[in-house]
Amino acid sequence: MEFDLASQPEIVQQAAQYVLQGWDLAKGWLLSPAAWSQFGLLLVAWFLAVLANRKLLPLLNKLLSPEEGNLGLLAKARLFVRQFLPLLLPLLAFAFTAIGEQVVRSIFESGAVIAFGKRVFLFIAVRALVRDIITDGFLKLLGKFVFVPMAGLYALGLLDTVMEQLEAIVVPLGNLSFDLLDVIRFAVVGGIIFWLGRWSNDQSASLIKKQEDMRPATRQLAEKAAEIAIFGAAFLVFMNIMGIPLTSLAVLTGALGVGIGFGLQKIASNFISGIILLLEGQATVGDYVELDGGEAGTIVRMTARAIILETFDGRWIVVPNEDFIVTRVVNFSDQGSANRYEAEFSVSYDTDINKVPDIITAAVSTHPRVLQAPEPPDCELRGFGDSGVDFAVEFWVNGLDDGPNKFTSDVLFLIWNALKEHDIEIPYPQRVVELKGADIQVS
Repeated sequence: MEFDLASQPEIVQQAAQYVLQGWDLAKGWLLSPAAWSQFGLLLVAWFLAVLANRKLLPLLNKLLSPEEGNLGLLAKARLFVRQFLPLLLPLLAFAFTAIGEQVVRSIFESGAVIAFGKRVFLFIAVRALVRDIITDGFLKLLGKFVFVPMAGLYALGLLDTVMEQLEAIVVPLGNLSFDLLDVIRFAVVGGIIFWLGRWSNDQSASLIKKQEDMRPATRQLAEKAAEIAIFGAAFLVFMNIMGIPLTSLAVLTGALGVGIGFGLQKIASNFISGIILLLEGQATVGDYVELDGGEAGTIVRMTARAIILETFDGRWIVVPNEDFIVTRVVNFSDQGSANRYEAEFSVSYDTDINKVPDIITAAVSTHPRVLQAPEPPDCELRGFGDSGVDFAVEFWVNGLDDGPNKFTSDVLFLIWNALKEHDIEIPYPQRVVELKGADIQVS
């Protein structure tokens, strides 16, 4: 049966031509003794690879598994190599096939079938790499839609043809034009380079955080400097690989400068303010701060644009860095510094007030979080109220009296129990009411 494809689109004609060529090639392989011998060799290579994999896999797995709890550099290297063990089977098949290819070519002077088998084993290795080894979401997506299809086309011998077709499709964009192959190359190379940049940035940030001798603000500044350096270098490498001259970005950088001067001046101001804050170290992660605008909370993160505060009720407040420069900021805690609080109470006028300070000071000092330095608890007479004598006890603690810490509440409990223990009355409001006029009889 013959089909007239002259009236069909060119792509349909090319596809039909490839199908016919593949059919002719398949018929040639099926009728050729050399092809059958190569098919047999492929099966033998796969069988030997399976046997070798069964013997080697347990040994390599045991050799590359470090002792439990061992987190040294060598142990991490062994774990890194161990994750590639799923590639052992297809790579062994590839190696055995390559050895047999030399024998077949010396006998039959032909090795097309066995070369095809090698490409298939390579495709299996790439598929195993993407499916079983790569865990990063971006790389897995890139492998699923780019690397595996490319390996499949390579196995079928169509990779060069497809690349030529993609290169022939030109996309015009104003005065510029580019082909689809450049777009794919741009996306793949850019994605890999900036993924490496992100990975390097995570590793450098982890290393810097382990430097406990450095001040927290210095660590934050070092992390930001490393991030800028890594991604700046990644951008330059990417431009160099893609062959894009940096001089072509002069117009873009000029427009960006104008945009910063007008529309992005607040962002630029916050960025510079963030660098100043990191250099000065007046506020850092872990400090509890309060601004003039009423925002208060613990600093949990310092970014290039803003500082994030976490309140005691779990809410996050995003405060621009500029506010920490141009407004008054009260820092209640500089990495765990002591703070002073006071608890007020009253006693009855019938009390011998000379005994109260010693009783209360001794009671408050029993609290495990109350400090004796810079000053021990101090009970002071504050005044003579309408209903009783007013006192207040001042005490120092490490931390803030809110959230998980209820220092004042604990101290008031101690005061109550101490007064009750010494039979000291805590007064309640009393008023004398005088009634004038007619006599009132009370029964």
